[in-house]
Amino acid sequence: MDLRAAHEDWVREREERVWGERGIASLSATHWLWSEPLELEGLPGRWCARDGVVVGEAIDGLDGELRLAPGEETELAGVLLRGFERDGSLALRVLDAGAAARRGVSRIARFPLDPAARVPGVVRRRTSEQPTTSVDGHRATGEFDAIVELQLDGEAVALAVQEDDGWYFAAFSDATSGAESHPFRFLRFPVPEGEHAVVDFNRAYLPPCAFSDHYVCVLPVPGNRWSVPVRAGERVVE
Repeated sequence: MDLRAAHEDWVREREERVWGERGIASLSATHWLWSEPLELEGLPGRWCARDGVVVGEAIDGLDGELRLAPGEETELAGVLLRGFERDGSLALRVLDAGAAARRGVSRIARFPLDPAARVPGVVRRRTSEQPTTSVDGHRATGEFDAIVELQLDGEAVALAVQEDDGWYFAAFSDATSGAESHPFRFLRFPVPEGEHAVVDFNRAYLPPCAFSDHYVCVLPVPGNRWSVPVRAGERVVE
């Protein structure tokens, strides 16, 4: 399969993940919970965090409690509910098929496909910890598994990456960020067997928080913020 055909397949899969009925753009709320039960707008019953799970109680038509561990899902009141956890704090996420339309977003704008945006990189496998900040101001410590050294428009840059099931993941920003493109973007590429990787910036993609303010994406660490432009991949949501 040639580069364009492979890229078009990737775009089709990406569109489905974003705009599908329960896709990324369907997140309409993230409700952080505590031990005291709360009433949540648009949902029946009362909700709290208890014993490491999200608990819904006093829900009309339901015997007993509704319990959702992080990552578990259920349909209720015409929406999808999903348990969510961050650093020990629990939240209830609400996914609604009509959320994107109400926000007035429906498409991803992209830079043109550019074969030159497939960049060779050298992988330096060394673990490190770096302070991270999320879009909502939450601070934590991220564990990184390697540094990928790249040349972009003749400038040397380094990309701190995290390994996830055979893939490297990173958040980055560049000279287009906040103007031509979203303030930051994400990137995934296969972990190579040796030290040489190919980083395809045509597959740079928008973080979930570009589609909904209710995501808590982690911002790029300082070393992943570059002064060189990367005019490839997804730009903005419209």
